[in-house]
Amino acid sequence: MTSLAAVRHTISAFALAALAGTALAAPASAQEELLPVSVVGPDSVNLSLQPESGEPGEPGEPQIELGLRAPGEAVPDDQGVIRPIHNGEYTVTVDASSLAGVAAVDFSRLGDWQGCSVDGLVATCRRSEIYAGQDYNDLGGIRLDVTDESAAGDFGTISVTAAGEGLAFTGHTVDVLVGGPELRMKQLAEPEGFRAGDTFQAPLSFRNQGGLGGKGVVLRVSGTRGLSFASTFGNCWYDPRDPDDLRGWSTALCAFDSEFAAGAAYGLSAPFPIGTAGFALYDSMSYSFSAVPADRVADLLAEGDYQPGTGPELGLVRLPDADPAGYTQYAETDFPTTNTFDLDLTGERLRARKGQTVSVDVGFANHGPAWLALLRSGGEPISFWVDLPPGTTTTTAPEACRPADWEGAEGDYLCNIDTPILEDATRTFTFGLRVDEVIRNATGRAFFAYTMPNEGNPANDAGQIVLNPRGRH
Repeated sequence: MTSLAAVRHTISAFALAALAGTALAAPASAQEELLPVSVVGPDSVNLSLQPESGEPGEPGEPQIELGLRAPGEAVPDDQGVIRPIHNGEYTVTVDASSLAGVAAVDFSRLGDWQGCSVDGLVATCRRSEIYAGQDYNDLGGIRLDVTDESAAGDFGTISVTAAGEGLAFTGHTVDVLVGGPELRMKQLAEPEGFRAGDTFQAPLSFRNQGGLGGKGVVLRVSGTRGLSFASTFGNCWYDPRDPDDLRGWSTALCAFDSEFAAGAAYGLSAPFPIGTAGFALYDSMSYSFSAVPADRVADLLAEGDYQPGTGPELGLVRLPDADPAGYTQYAETDFPTTNTFDLDLTGERLRARKGQTVSVDVGFANHGPAWLALLRSGGEPISFWVDLPPGTTTTTAPEACRPADWEGAEGDYLCNIDTPILEDATRTFTFGLRVDEVIRNATGRAFFAYTMPNEGNPANDAGQIVLNPRGRH
């Protein structure tokens, strides 16, 4: 079988020759008058021999989404309408002939609502509008599936070309490889007895469930605010989190110019240390191994502000255990799980005459030691209730508090606090109250409706608001 590299080299040579011939044949003036349009889509698809199952009878999602990119950006006109920059019929041809015996091709979602005519493994789509930019030029998707004839190493291409009067199209080619490397990660669990401030010596590993081996692996490890990576390995690069981005991630990339076999599992030559801060609680760590050749690593490093590590190099070692049941596509772990925070609500004690308007402060604080991030829920706010003292009318309320005028409400106001909540956070919620009737020891309160998990001191989860208390205050 011809190697993938040789096939690509041949394709590239033909493509360059074709482009050179086109450039020589077309007059310069004609090129300048034509609207340049590019076909866009993925460069390659690795078609798994072990596809993930979907709903019975439901076709899988397309792996290939195609579109067009034209000069400029699509912007609405004075009437708020986005108008095309080209009107006139053009034809898009999708030729998947070389996938015969390699994979099944489903064109049913190509062309969107307009559809395309299909003849075997060639689809022809006729359209009439092109918009600036890319967002409004979707061509639809192509679904590929393995067949009984498909085998690891089978290779083919999908060629997309287009033509139309007044248009200069640049086509696109999608390489399709069957059974290429597919790396799955060992799922991790928090070590027994782990505490905030400890270092997790993570035994990271992967299994190649693809039909082919390869050479070149990149490990990416990411962690949220409470996690950190020591710059201890010479073949790793480290990009710390922006300290102003509370939901941001620190990332480490490690490159291995190592060969790996199909069906085999590999682990690190030493555990990967992940430090935890004293405030860490349910911080998220994810990691992935990817099949990336050594000459592509520089492209990945250019995506961040990576600094090289200074210690000895980390290696890969083959593991005897390659049971696929222990490996997953997405490896994520939240830890530490046993830390606590201390949420505290406080009220005020005030004296006021009838008709007087007073400001009442409800205080909120987190005394730590942990922060409250709720990272898995996307920063969902937490809420507390406020019952105001009898004999008063609210004149002003904090922006974060709304009147609880619905059935089943547990107080007069429901107040929200955005997360993440830092380990030393404080906040004040000020209500304006008019005293309509002087009632001695008129008492309200601010309170949480329930005790949150990991709350270390529930005793201060409520605070009293007292107007005209008896005795001194």
